[in-house]
Amino acid sequence: MRVVLQRVSKASVTVDGAVVGEIGAGLLLLVGIGQEDEEKDLAWMADKVAGLRIFEDGDGKMNLSVEDVGGAVLSVSQFTLYGDCRKGRRPNFMAAARPEQASDLYDRFNALLRAKGLTVATGTFGAMMEVSLVNDGPVTLILDSPA
Repeated sequence: MRVVLQRVSKASVTVDGAVVGEIGAGLLLLVGIGQEDEEKDLAWMADKVAGLRIFEDGDGKMNLSVEDVGGAVLSVSQFTLYGDCRKGRRPNFMAAARPEQASDLYDRFNALLRAKGLTVATGTFGAMMEVSLVNDGPVTLILDSPA
């Protein structure tokens, strides 16, 4: 499982001209599901995202998590995170999970985040989406599950 995480002051996702997910301060997650991903990867990633200390405390140090600051999460599925560009000029997406598997795992990942008490907005799985954000910092991290 691969997540590109961005600390944002606001973010939204639009499908066919309509906003389908929107948050204020919190985290934008671009979520890629790999062929080998399973429940343990989802749980690991949900724990990592919820507890990652990347928000500033009163002393200006990155010492608080999205849970600590009461931030929200905008989770957007993005299979292209598994694009392999090492050979040729066209990405190979063979490592990405098939849509039916990825959709189920993506939904379960978002449910795990909600179970932690986080407000989670989402895009529309498989749709062509436009993502808008104001990156706060900027802070952008790439997270890969241990498997």
